[in-house]
Amino acid sequence: MGSLKNEEKDVVIIEELKESNEAIVYINGVRRVIPDGLAHLTLLEYLRDVGLTGTKLGCGEGGCGACTVMVSYFDQRRKSCVHYAVNACLAPLYSIEGMHVITVEGIGNRKIGLHPVQELLANSHGSQCGFCTPGFVMSMYALLRSSKNSPTEEQIEESLAGNLCRCTGYRPIMDAFRVFAKTDDMIYTGRTLGSHRDNEFICPSTGKPCSCGPKSGRSADSMKQSAVCSETYKQLSYNVIDGSKYKDKELIFPPELLLKKASFLKLSGSHGLTWYRPLNIQHVLELKTRYPGAKLVIGNTEVGIEMRLKKLQYNVLISVAQVPELNILTVKDDGLEIGAAVRLSELASVLRTVSKERAAHEISSCTAIMEQIKWFAGTQIKNVASVGGNICTASPISDLNPLWMATRAKFQIIDSKGNIRTVLAENFFLGYRKIDLAIDEILLSIHLPWTRPYEYVKEFKQAHRRDDDIALVNAGMRVHLEKRDEEWLVADASFAYGGVAAVSFSASKTRDFVIGKSWNRKLLEDALKILEEDVVLKEDAPGGMVEFRRSLTLSFFFKYFLLVCETLDVKSVPSSDISALRPFKKSSVYGSQDYEIVKQGTAVGSPEVHQSATLQVTGEAEYADDLPMPLNCLHAALVLSRKPHARIVSINDSAAKSSPGFGGIFFSKDVPGDNHIGPVFTDEELFASELVTCVGQVIGIVVADTHENAKLAARRVHVEYEELPPILSIEEAVRCKSFHPHSEKHLKKGDVELCFQSGECDWVIEGVVNIGGQEHFYLEPNSSLVWTMDGGNEVHMISSTQAPQKHQKYVCHVLGLPMSKVVCKIKRIGGGFGGKETRSAFIAAAAAVPSYLLNQPVKIVLDRDVDMMITGQRHSFLGKYKVGFTNEGKVLALDLEIYNNAGNSHDLSLAILERAMFHSDNVYEIPNVRINGNVCFTNFPSNTAFRGFGGPQGMLITENWIHRIAMELKKSPEEIKEMNFQQEGSMLHYGQMVDHCTLPLVWKQLKISCEFTRARAEVDQFNSQSRWKKRGLAMVPTKFGISFTTKFLNQAGALVQVYTDGTVLVTHGGVEMGQGLHTKVAQIAASAFDIPLTSVFISETSTDKVPNASPTAASASSDMYGAAVLDACEQIKARMEPITSKKNYSSFAALAYACYLERIDLSAHGFHATPDIGFDWKTGSGIPFRYFTYGAAFAEVEIDTLTGDFHTRDANIILDLGYSLNPAIDIGQIEGAFIQGLGWVALEELKWGDAAHKWIPPGFLYTCGPGTYKIPSMNDVPLKFNVSLLKGAPNVKAIHSSKAVGEPPFFLASSVFFAIKDAIAAARAEAGHTDWFPLDSPATPERIRMACIDEITSRFVDSQFRPKLSV
Repeated sequence: MGSLKNEEKDVVIIEELKESNEAIVYINGVRRVIPDGLAHLTLLEYLRDVGLTGTKLGCGEGGCGACTVMVSYFDQRRKSCVHYAVNACLAPLYSIEGMHVITVEGIGNRKIGLHPVQELLANSHGSQCGFCTPGFVMSMYALLRSSKNSPTEEQIEESLAGNLCRCTGYRPIMDAFRVFAKTDDMIYTGRTLGSHRDNEFICPSTGKPCSCGPKSGRSADSMKQSAVCSETYKQLSYNVIDGSKYKDKELIFPPELLLKKASFLKLSGSHGLTWYRPLNIQHVLELKTRYPGAKLVIGNTEVGIEMRLKKLQYNVLISVAQVPELNILTVKDDGLEIGAAVRLSELASVLRTVSKERAAHEISSCTAIMEQIKWFAGTQIKNVASVGGNICTASPISDLNPLWMATRAKFQIIDSKGNIRTVLAENFFLGYRKIDLAIDEILLSIHLPWTRPYEYVKEFKQAHRRDDDIALVNAGMRVHLEKRDEEWLVADASFAYGGVAAVSFSASKTRDFVIGKSWNRKLLEDALKILEEDVVLKEDAPGGMVEFRRSLTLSFFFKYFLLVCETLDVKSVPSSDISALRPFKKSSVYGSQDYEIVKQGTAVGSPEVHQSATLQVTGEAEYADDLPMPLNCLHAALVLSRKPHARIVSINDSAAKSSPGFGGIFFSKDVPGDNHIGPVFTDEELFASELVTCVGQVIGIVVADTHENAKLAARRVHVEYEELPPILSIEEAVRCKSFHPHSEKHLKKGDVELCFQSGECDWVIEGVVNIGGQEHFYLEPNSSLVWTMDGGNEVHMISSTQAPQKHQKYVCHVLGLPMSKVVCKIKRIGGGFGGKETRSAFIAAAAAVPSYLLNQPVKIVLDRDVDMMITGQRHSFLGKYKVGFTNEGKVLALDLEIYNNAGNSHDLSLAILERAMFHSDNVYEIPNVRINGNVCFTNFPSNTAFRGFGGPQGMLITENWIHRIAMELKKSPEEIKEMNFQQEGSMLHYGQMVDHCTLPLVWKQLKISCEFTRARAEVDQFNSQSRWKKRGLAMVPTKFGISFTTKFLNQAGALVQVYTDGTVLVTHGGVEMGQGLHTKVAQIAASAFDIPLTSVFISETSTDKVPNASPTAASASSDMYGAAVLDACEQIKARMEPITSKKNYSSFAALAYACYLERIDLSAHGFHATPDIGFDWKTGSGIPFRYFTYGAAFAEVEIDTLTGDFHTRDANIILDLGYSLNPAIDIGQIEGAFIQGLGWVALEELKWGDAAHKWIPPGFLYTCGPGTYKIPSMNDVPLKFNVSLLKGAPNVKAIHSSKAVGEPPFFLASSVFFAIKDAIAAARAEAGHTDWFPLDSPATPERIRMACIDEITSRFVDSQFRPKLSV
């Protein structure tokens, strides 16, 4: 190795290199020369700047996969092209120099044709809002391009693990891509579907016999068809997908790049950033000497996060990805030599090969590392993240560092003079983010020794979510045993943990204790005691969950002890303990979709594909942030409060005004109109003037020439505060009587007090239910583009919103303009779920102020962390119940106090509380009811609407006490539920009578379809034989009221226009956000005119076409807008009737033209007002709902009682949707709602700075991105996922006898929650605890593990322990 003698020589050596100050890259086959000066950009930013907007910005931290693209380069060592998926949001722009980037636009579009990946996903109903869709397409495409053979289903699912979807529930995506896996030779040998024995129909999805063959029959007025596995798939041989058949469309690797030799790069970026790409280790060392503070980057997965999210500034970045000496992977006699720049996916591949070639006793370390890498992160991250980067980041929760420590790995370190030293991994980590690396040294390589005979290495990890999640606690463990006198003695050992200290921690006391001891039960018992003392976590330790994390350290050791015993075949281990070792083997997800098709006219009732599906899979679908920037457009960023409750003493904006690209800054004094806003009560300020009442409250807005410059200027605004005491929980608000004005509500039926005192009740129980909130996590962040017209006389905007009229009202209100001069438009949004109903409006209003005052376009797009912090979530709830019931289980009385956490403004919290109160009976007959509700004021950002709108929280409280009754009476919950079901004619506690009740039929069919009795017996049998793995099951019903509970919102308008070519343009007040509203409305129009669906087009939603529209919410949009469109169609048909009565026209186009010639108006405005509804809170009675959607779900889960991990084995759902307008879309809504609900009850935990989480600054949201907040991933989908629609149950109260679908299925995911609780009860029974116990939601691994009381957890908590929860 060369060394540096002095700085002059350094300069000479570097400057003698042939430097390049431009980067050559191919994008979708087009050569591009990227100029100097752009080192600060990511690949994603560049792609979107050049108009390739199919690649989406979802999170900016590599956690959602929406930005996935494929990168290809020519590997000079292997002499072959390498293709892999990457997160464009993290990839530095210059890192792809000399490579070929393929985006979703590059593989197919509507003009040249769709790639099979795109076509399959579209036809399989695999996209809803479509924002995540290009990412899924590119992940799959990259897998196919990189696979030499057809991928397995496991490989396909693993390749998609880094992609998140909030809409579909993943099942249709898996079904679409499963076709590419070799599941049955039929697909590859050309045999037909009917060629199996006995003419069995073979499902093209699974390659196995199933019942998806069509069975049809006809009636006089409609066609009915039953379908299971409703999709049919085009058969694809493998040569279709590797490009040989599509070679005219598949982009080849550019020949220029095959011949291009890598060059030393020195390129610059904004704010003094310099990017270097050295070509050998000497160059690296020379640069490190010159720039000691420089950061070495490979995948940028850590440095990128630090610079973008943590706002750290690094002036010099050195890309070492192409340094040969750092990329070695050599198999030696004594172990494996791994270069520091080797990527994790490459390491995993080599480890798989080595594991097949080496002796079995040598590969224990390889197997452990390989398994840990599998769960390390998504494929896109593993494709670029390096071994050395992960080591040198020295994260205390690194998955691999404990394994390097445990496996006796050695790190080779080289200094600037070329001197190499070796350090044991165990001694490398010195403290929090501190390592044994001098400023002039870098990590060169890692030596991983082969394991010896009777040496066993095992990895452990527990996270919130199994896939693509950071560890809560992880570990690497190793023992080397020697046999002496029929006993196995410990010759050497190592137990290293992550997540229990500021650094990867070696349990040295435990190691020293076990060495020399016999490997037996006594060693286990003694070692657990030592380990308990060895690992110390303080009560306020960062990350919280102290009891859980401490218990995991012991659980991991217990599992490891058993594993070694089983390997050695030690007889003293009880057979019941072996269940702790049974690994979770995930089989592929298979589902069935069972429904009837009731066709009405040409389109209604048909399972049509979402009308935007083709645009979405090709990346051509446009969202608010995809629109080209207008001339002179400015970017906006918000100035936000950093205190939960404080007076604003002063604001200093001088530093902001001197920031680069600064365009203006605006505060409350600059608002032209009224600074007070609010959807119901004007209790908010657009810009805080004197007082801030939450962290994240908007104080002002900055505009600048770029998004980054606007954010920089906003950060430079200095606000001085006088802090005031905050209220940070419901309990604190109740104690301080901190309620929003006029928010107390009461509902009453019968006489609760009399019932309790009469002696009728054999039992009276009381309890408290805590329900956590939930982040919407729509994939498309909030965004608005606002511009003025006609010299500033008009204001127009395009916004990502569910409520364009609210945007219109807010903007005209703060600008002092009439509504007629403000227009809001939107074509589609990338998910909303209620989060974009009201909380998006203030963002657009804020951007409108500078746009109006400067007379310039202004664009605002919230970063994911800001979006999550300031726009509110699903309300957390606190329910205090008192229930009286008989010995048989008949409920007689309910007394309920219910509170929701509104945050710092009313928003929609009162209406949400009201719906929670309406749904607090769920489906149960309760003779005496008293419900008192109140809306709590707290110093958090205002919470808001979310799918279900309070209904799920009310029903979850109910199901909690129903299940408690069952436990108290030693009866099954299903028995208690059935005896208390409401019936036809039941009078509800708010005065509405139950009619057209299909609940008994739904429940009965579910019990049959899930074979409940058999399932219960099998679960009990399993639990009797398994100590540490337990299964549980549950059935949960639901009744969801359809209508806005605010009467005047139940109205809808539409505009229908027939053109002379026979095509129809429909505009209505609803917003397409993935739920298929436009598709259903188009089907209604097509059937009304008896024309093909392709003849109907819906362009956009706009306030200047349909005025005064209600928000697209409450599940009622298809009912209302469908009826309004039908009204308009019927008007036009009535006008056409005189023409049609005279002559039969050959086509609708001919009829339309004939009407035009007769001067007949072919445009009509339709309107619908939902009839027969209304509720009076003064009397506490009325009819708030037009009808109810009924459903029920069955779930079976398996939990690991030692870690809290769980998976859903089975989910079976039946929903009554009348005659579905589009069963395929409705099935998609059910599956998506269920998986979103599963997140709410079992995965997604919001952690705020409150009394429960003192390690978080007061009022701050800790879980503000996909790195810390975990929505369900593909690995969380039930292994069997069956959905059925009730047949033969038309709904007379809605259009075409259909029913609403968006919100009703959401609550059915609570079946998973109660199945988990059922499994926990079985575990507690093993330890002698058979009494009722609390389980708050979400039932995260922490809550599951700590409820499974046993000899490990009892060291830390008692049997009634409740982990902390932000409520």
